[in-house]
Amino acid sequence: MADKGVDLLFDAVFEGTVIEWRGPAPYLFVPVPEAHLAALRHAARIASYGWGVVPVTAEIAGIRFATSLFPRDGGYLLPVKLAVQRAAAVMIGSPVNVRISVQG
Repeated sequence: MADKGVDLLFDAVFEGTVIEWRGPAPYLFVPVPEAHLAALRHAARIASYGWGVVPVTAEIAGIRFATSLFPRDGGYLLPVKLAVQRAAAVMIGSPVNVRISVQG
């Protein structure tokens, strides 16, 4: 998923379960599994634009989208955009296959 001329810092494929986290408003997320956190933290040192937020390209159900991972409780949460939720019929508790990439 890397763009030409841009370094791929991190790329992972995993299965996760969609959760809800209530911050200022309810949002749906997929937690990044523990097995990927060390490599992701390494990439985040280069790619993060502040507050630990990491820009990523993600893919769920063949739908590719740009977003940012949010640090939460020592890990990261991948926000699932409303358009992706609708197109992929994703809801709280849905199992999903995810691919995320971090470019630098």
